[in-house]
Amino acid sequence: MSDMARKMRAEVPRLTFFAVPIIIGYSASMLPGITDSLMLAPLGPVPLAAVGLTGAISTILFATVWGVLTTLGVRVGTAWGAGEARRIPHILRNGLVLGALIGLGAAAVMGLGWLALPLFGQPPEVLAAMPGYWVCMALFMVPFAVQTVFTSAFEAVDRPWLGTGFAFLAVVINVPLNWLLIWGGFGIPPLGLTGAGIASLAAESLALAATWAFWQFAPSMKRLRLRRSLDWTEIGATFREGAPLGFLYAVETGAVAVGTMLIGTFGTVALAANQVVSSVGGLLYMVPLGFAGAVALRVAQENGAGNGTALRPIAWTALALVTGWLAAAVLVLVLGGRVIAAAITADPEVVALAATLFIAIAAMQISDGVQSTMLGALRGMSDTRWPAVVSILAYWSVAIPAGWLLAVPLGMGPVGVWLGFGMGLSLAGLALLLRFRSRTPAQGGKNISQVASGLR
Repeated sequence: MSDMARKMRAEVPRLTFFAVPIIIGYSASMLPGITDSLMLAPLGPVPLAAVGLTGAISTILFATVWGVLTTLGVRVGTAWGAGEARRIPHILRNGLVLGALIGLGAAAVMGLGWLALPLFGQPPEVLAAMPGYWVCMALFMVPFAVQTVFTSAFEAVDRPWLGTGFAFLAVVINVPLNWLLIWGGFGIPPLGLTGAGIASLAAESLALAATWAFWQFAPSMKRLRLRRSLDWTEIGATFREGAPLGFLYAVETGAVAVGTMLIGTFGTVALAANQVVSSVGGLLYMVPLGFAGAVALRVAQENGAGNGTALRPIAWTALALVTGWLAAAVLVLVLGGRVIAAAITADPEVVALAATLFIAIAAMQISDGVQSTMLGALRGMSDTRWPAVVSILAYWSVAIPAGWLLAVPLGMGPVGVWLGFGMGLSLAGLALLLRFRSRTPAQGGKNISQVASGLR
């Protein structure tokens, strides 16, 4: 067995230690939208389409907030790896201030975004159903941002299950609240789509209150709550480091939002089918996204410790695990897409189109996994500006134009939109992989063909 293979095998449990709770935590963050889709589906395609359209726009802001604030995890992880534990409370306290400010800014931007939404040719019956839900999702940004700061810090100090636990607390609270507020009961009238928004906002706020209380009073948090003064220099440095990554995710999710609105021009059924597919695809994608987070933390720790030769084995191991998972996901989507769609909605038109869309998104899964893993590895090295440029070119110069060309002039409809995204993701994945190779020292195995053999 080669030296690279040994290092990769040794890295599997380390990456898994971080990745599993991150995956579960990310899945928990997706579950409110999936819960809304499942519980609103009996009301017909209009509320389902409204959730999808709101989610497409709000995801841009969620991703931007997450991208900026997860830099705190890298900063904490670097301090942890360098043995500078006393810096961590300083980073955390100032990060909480930054989180609150960014959350408020994102809420304001989403509120203003409502004024522009009618300009994009979306179904009028869908827009008419959305105002209450839209406002709740805008306000949701504030507790989400502050919770992201806590979660990033917990993960970076080898306490990843804490963030996961509080994320699932929000899910546990959300389900009964959803049921009560959507359908009514105990003197509360049925609020439908607006009730689902209120439930999500309340659940996230209560989970944040529980996280704050734990940080303030739990004995195990004593070192993380050491008193530190407000430091605008630290806040500014964190923001400057995270801004390119936030911009990168805004570019990526903004392109997806444009794709969703393009799909919306094909009608309510198309928008509802896209929401079914996006919910399931998003849940499957939590595994590569979780490993991207784990790679970022592991790379940050080893980089902080000055151990540059460990970086490639970390990334190649994650890439092998992610590729294996997504290969299995492709088979599930291709063979079982119709069954999955029928389990979410009984509308035959929505099910038929969703089954076809599942095949289209299956074509882009592995490319998406490569680009997310390499992005995580570069994020752990605080290399965020160059990947932002790659994303702009891949999504806005390739994915959207190709998606429009396939969908409209070539007549492929919603399927063509997702095939265009597959082209853009393939180019992004290759470019980010080459960037990582150029910034890390060669050792043991020098090419990506050793990824698979390293885990045998």
